[in-house]
Amino acid sequence: MTKITKLLLFTAISLIAVQVSYAQRGQLLKAEKEYDKYAYIDAQQVYLQVAQDGYKSEELYENLGNTYYYNSQYQEAAKWYEALIQDFGDETDPINYFRLAQCYRSMKEYDKSDKIMETFIAKGGDTKIAANFADSSIYLEKIQSSMFNFEVRPVAANSASSDFGPSFYKDQVVFASASDTIIDKKLAVHSWNNQPFLDLFVADVADDGNLQLLDRLPGDVNSKYHESSPTFTQDGQTMYFTRNNYLDGRKGADTGKDKDRRVLLKIYRATWSAGAWSNIEELPFNDDAFNTAHPALSVDQKRLYFVSDRPGSVGMSDIWYADINEDGSFGEPMNLEAINTEARESFPFIASDNTLYFASDGRNGLGGFDVYSTKLDEAGMPSDVDNLGAPANSSGDDFGFIYNVEKRQGYVSSNRSGTDGFVNDDIYLVVPCEVSLSGVVTDIETGALLPGARVQLFDASNTAIGEPFIVGDDARYEFPISCGVSYRLLADKEDYEPKEVFVDAPTTSGELIVPIALQEVDCPSYDLGCKVNLQPIYFDLDRYNIRPDAEVELAKILAAMNQYPELNIHIESHTDSRATDQYNIVLSERRAQSTMNWLIDKGIDPARLSAKGYGETQLVNDCANGVPCSEEQHQLNRRSMFIIKE
Repeated sequence: MTKITKLLLFTAISLIAVQVSYAQRGQLLKAEKEYDKYAYIDAQQVYLQVAQDGYKSEELYENLGNTYYYNSQYQEAAKWYEALIQDFGDETDPINYFRLAQCYRSMKEYDKSDKIMETFIAKGGDTKIAANFADSSIYLEKIQSSMFNFEVRPVAANSASSDFGPSFYKDQVVFASASDTIIDKKLAVHSWNNQPFLDLFVADVADDGNLQLLDRLPGDVNSKYHESSPTFTQDGQTMYFTRNNYLDGRKGADTGKDKDRRVLLKIYRATWSAGAWSNIEELPFNDDAFNTAHPALSVDQKRLYFVSDRPGSVGMSDIWYADINEDGSFGEPMNLEAINTEARESFPFIASDNTLYFASDGRNGLGGFDVYSTKLDEAGMPSDVDNLGAPANSSGDDFGFIYNVEKRQGYVSSNRSGTDGFVNDDIYLVVPCEVSLSGVVTDIETGALLPGARVQLFDASNTAIGEPFIVGDDARYEFPISCGVSYRLLADKEDYEPKEVFVDAPTTSGELIVPIALQEVDCPSYDLGCKVNLQPIYFDLDRYNIRPDAEVELAKILAAMNQYPELNIHIESHTDSRATDQYNIVLSERRAQSTMNWLIDKGIDPARLSAKGYGETQLVNDCANGVPCSEEQHQLNRRSMFIIKE
């Protein structure tokens, strides 16, 4: 913040200086789906039963976590990702750490999320996600979850000096500027920074919201010293504004300074008469011992909010208010304690929807002074406070925010454009930022459109936004999203693997096209093992006993058969090509019977089962007789399959 602004900001104590959410417009279409005879088999329930029976495997826990994660059941997903990391942390894919962190964020367990994200980064997790995390922290997550959907751009009325503190005045905007003020050669330049003192200027508002500088306010408002932060009555006949303790050519009451030799700030009132502002008078609750500044009128014009460091303040400067009586007198100033901190609050503004905007450096923000909002109740008291987030706020100082609800545009003061050292404040136009996120869902192999696919949008906290979008014949989805925000898309369709895509929205309005290609699951309707994502039932060389890792997989078959009593299966067992053909037929038959007996021993009716060994007649690779292959290649052929019987 500039030194000249700091003078206006109570001199020694400094000038104190959305999520516009919109309803998701995606249409929901009821897609007709063809299911095969056993498409209703619920893999999640199968996995859950296996886990509850005490079986453990990396794949089991990961699949369980994913089934909950992809359905936004994050608390349940977290349990299985936690188990996965605890038992198989060194082996599991780093993405599972990220998904667990996402679960914690959605559960608002930010400390846990951050710790898991650190491990995710250490394990070589996705660099883009890691970079986003490195630039954020817990409070940034909270800011983003409530941020307002704006984009900002500087206005043409900005000068080479400081320009800030805009206020609506009829169809124009009035603001403070140090632009080449020439009033008195001795007093026109401030000794701190060799810049002119502040005057109030008026600007026209273009159709696109840009400000075109006109001139200084006419009349007696501007003086040798600083004027800033005006507010106007709705009829445009009365103005309240901030000025150094200066009236009728004198500074202060006697010496013009308080006991610390500061020229303080006061609020003055002026009236419009004969084309100029005149009849300047200071408000009765000013005092030469403390600052009173930055007035703002309530929507009903019956209350004046302002900033002061008077006795009774919570911090270095607080927001106060005083009721305006029918005769124009004022009630006793009251502290708006609910929003004040031990630091500095300033620049209040009340929009027509009764939202109070103010600046503070006493809350977690993006840097320096940030703009916050709170809804005022019927008594004019604040409720929950939200940070406007980026881009309304920046890493610099942001303050003096005003917003016209009806026109959906406003302005904010900021020094964001500067670098280290002395930085001037500028005024920025604030308008809604609207991005349309769309794309087409296709088959990754053929490029064919996939009507009926479902696409769900999630925010940075992994919370679903609105309802899923079911694409139509054109396979196109569309979501309105906020500018400068990170999202996650999750697409799925029957017989296809779910696909998640991470999206960073642009910081300006426009269209963002993100196509999604899905991989078809090659899962025949008769293959129960495929339906429950069964890992191969492998056997050791020349053995037919059930290995411990095979028991985990057989437990899935057991759970499915217990869950669906009408389900009957045929077990097919196979060998590799080593040994004679006849020997392998006998060995595979023993493996098939061993597999079936395991299920029978667990309580499955033998009438629901059949088994057969096929020897080496159905190899899954080229490792036939006489072909040199590795042990790993041969093992792929030592397997069992589970075929659903009609």
